[in-house]
Amino acid sequence: MTGIHSSGAKHLVVVSGRSHPDLAEDVANCLDIDLLPSTTYDFANGEIYVRYDESVRGCDAFVIQTHTPPVNKWLMESLIMIDALKRASAKRITVVAPFYPYARQDKKHKGREPISARLIADLYHQAGADRIMSVDLHAAQAQGFFDGPVDHLWAMPTLVEYVRTRIDPNETCVVSPDAGRIRVAEQWADRLGGTPLAFVHKTRDISRPNLAVANRVVGDVEGRTCILVDDLIDTGGTISEAVRVVLDAGAADVIVAATHGVLSDPAVKRLSESGAREVVITDTVPIPREKRFKNLTVLSISPVLARAIREVFDDGSVTSLFDGAH
Repeated sequence: MTGIHSSGAKHLVVVSGRSHPDLAEDVANCLDIDLLPSTTYDFANGEIYVRYDESVRGCDAFVIQTHTPPVNKWLMESLIMIDALKRASAKRITVVAPFYPYARQDKKHKGREPISARLIADLYHQAGADRIMSVDLHAAQAQGFFDGPVDHLWAMPTLVEYVRTRIDPNETCVVSPDAGRIRVAEQWADRLGGTPLAFVHKTRDISRPNLAVANRVVGDVEGRTCILVDDLIDTGGTISEAVRVVLDAGAADVIVAATHGVLSDPAVKRLSESGAREVVITDTVPIPREKRFKNLTVLSISPVLARAIREVFDDGSVTSLFDGAH
């Protein structure tokens, strides 16, 4: 072969922002490495300072930063982290955003609105990111917003593996909280062995965020354990209403399963009083003590992130992690 070939081995580093340090530490532990030491702090006026305490020249760097309140601060911090890596001559920079910021603003509902999810992708690109990795994007087409590879990871296998231990598949029905998530519910049903499907018909006023009205269940849920599946729970209004409607339709009990537990107020009160037997989420965003309630189960997403990071670093197949399902 022509050219010059280095004798040096590839070098992987994982960098953590401050939004969810426990998750980054768990990912590093799964990879059997330490997080890259760094110095990060806020100036008195709110500006953010980042410096890496070791050389990253020629490294394959993975920047782990999820987006929980204050979202804009953590987004700005991640952009500064990327810029610092680029200026320090990192070879490839991958943004690992378990919960992608502004993901719900992925299209225009009305005139004169932004498509903020696209703007975020542009910001990552301009900062110097070569690749994005995220878990359960609100809409799959958001992968096309970034001019480079996007690894769209699934929490479904992790959630299904746990939920399977909590049900009798012969007495179960998978329920989508709205018509738009039916495809996800179908995939859940397939993984559980072909359980029946149903969905909750609801209406939403696009001028009023976080407000939806669940009307009725389409499908037979009577006497069954219903698994309500969604990508995220924010204020809990949609999913709590869906639990009520499903129970009113004769369901024996309900398990809620979602990837991102944002749990903005009053979600904890709504979910704990909804009548659901259990609410199962992952730790793509931190779940502080005050947001944990008796029937909440939090599963670790770090093994999924760690395996995906390793596949990317080894130039392997991320798709293979999900049985070729996507």
